[in-house]
Amino acid sequence: MSEPTTGASPSPHVPMPPLHDLIPLSHVCVPLKAHNKKTALSMIAERAAAALGGKVDARALFEALLQRERLGSTGMGGGVAIPHARVAGITQAYGFFIRLEKPITFEAMDDQPVDIIFLLLAPEDAGSDHLKALARVARFVRSTAHVALLRAAKDQSAAFAVLSQPEAAIAA
Repeated sequence: MSEPTTGASPSPHVPMPPLHDLIPLSHVCVPLKAHNKKTALSMIAERAAAALGGKVDARALFEALLQRERLGSTGMGGGVAIPHARVAGITQAYGFFIRLEKPITFEAMDDQPVDIIFLLLAPEDAGSDHLKALARVARFVRSTAHVALLRAAKDQSAAFAVLSQPEAAIAA
């Protein structure tokens, strides 16, 4: 016989795993100098294509990011944007973290300039994995502590250390 259920729901707070499995050290760029959204997306596309060793064409990635932005800004508010695209040539999701040297206009939901960017790339045929990665990053940046630590990170290693910490370590 099976055990009777108590009807109790699981804890509403499930600890979030660190992001370092999605965003390796080589995908962290601190700081990036860009003067506007289009330039930032172009530079990020070039860096992502280079980091992926030619699996993705930089120009095609840039165009995919622009097309996504035409649907609505990926600026989430609080100075954070999460541009994302499905692209040919990759078989898994990839993430990149970029902190801009100075905030730029990004047509964010709250009209605040953006200085924290998480780029997410997924295979063209990605299903729920793409959405799960997007949800993980969105949850991560909802924490003002996470965002503050990323803004304070002096270099690539310091930013990666923030991305690598378990949620409890940052909340403490």
